[in-house]
Amino acid sequence: MKKTIIGLICALVTPLAFAQTSSTTTEETTTTKPATTTETTTDTTYAAGTVTTYEPGKTIVVKGEQGPVSFALGTAAHVVNAAGKVVTAPLHAGQKVRVYYTGPTESRTVERVVVED
Repeated sequence: MKKTIIGLICALVTPLAFAQTSSTTTEETTTTKPATTTETTTDTTYAAGTVTTYEPGKTIVVKGEQGPVSFALGTAAHVVNAAGKVVTAPLHAGQKVRVYYTGPTESRTVERVVVED
C-alpha cells in the first residue's frame, strides 16, 4: 500500500515539477504626428492673353506666354472693360483679356475678367 501511495503522490507532483511558467509582456507604443498648418492666402493673380474659347457662365480659355489656360467661370465672376464697366457682349476669340483669380492652380476661383481692347 505504501508503494501505491508513493506512486500516486509522484504522479501528482511530477507535472508540477516540470510545468513551464508563461509570462505575457505587453508593450504600448505611442506615436506623435507633427502638427500641420495650412495657410490660406488671398493674393489675386492674373493670366493675360487672348481668348481662345469662351462659354458665358461656364469656361474661358486664354492663350498666354505659357500656353492655353482654362478657367471655370462661376456666378461671382464679372466680365468688365478697362474702365470697370460690365461688358454685356460675349467675348470672342482673339480678344485680349486679363483673368484675375485666387487660389492654387487646381482650384482657381475667377474673380473678374478684364477686356483690354
